[in-house]
Amino acid sequence: MNHLVIALIVFGCVFGSSLVGMWARAILPPHHLSDQSINVVKMATGLIATMAALVLGLLVSSAKGTFDTTSAELVQNSASVIHLDRVLAKYGPETREVRGLLKSIYAEKVQILGSGDAALVGRLGDAEAVAKLEDFQRTLEALAPRDDQQRQLKAQALQILDTAFAARWLALLQMKSTIPVSLLIVLVLWLSIVFGTFGMFADRNGTIIAALMLCALSTSGAIFLIEEMSTPLNGMVTVSLAPMRDALAHLGQ
Repeated sequence: MNHLVIALIVFGCVFGSSLVGMWARAILPPHHLSDQSINVVKMATGLIATMAALVLGLLVSSAKGTFDTTSAELVQNSASVIHLDRVLAKYGPETREVRGLLKSIYAEKVQILGSGDAALVGRLGDAEAVAKLEDFQRTLEALAPRDDQQRQLKAQALQILDTAFAARWLALLQMKSTIPVSLLIVLVLWLSIVFGTFGMFADRNGTIIAALMLCALSTSGAIFLIEEMSTPLNGMVTVSLAPMRDALAHLGQ
């Protein structure tokens, strides 16, 4: 489901619960709103609010970790591609075709990631994309070194390629990371209870309603950022592709 839609659903549930709380205040018998009742409900709500805050903090930390890790992997992958191109350049003019193929594959990858389209990004891990990379690896393996220096450079190039492939798969797997649905449902339930209590013990006026709406908007915005940072290769919040574009500019030189 689209992350913006999820955030809007969260906003509707949380803000709607505060309005329900205001409505419940008007129909509850007076003894249900006594000071003793209010104190007990506030303590119970405080416990739920603490749990919700802890879970939100952990989710933000986890999503930020995923985002930073993916960003670092893209930088490392860009450096590996430049290193591979320079090693092939040192090998000799025989690698001109291999270097051209490397630049073509890398340019296509940058274009797909730059599109921000989840469907296109998902194609980076399909059979066709894997076949292209395997063909490139076979082309590299088919090089016939003429001396010890070329043999050493070929082995180094294959090692760099293996490292780049491993980083690529790790980034693609992290692309599918997201909040478990069950955890999201429980978190929204906790937040709805907390905001429902806010509405129940608040006067019904424009200022209170506006404040609760802004708080609900902030909460749903946090959920939106968590979902976006958990999928750093597509969506509205994505990692910077500047290192990859810089690497592409250096290939073939």
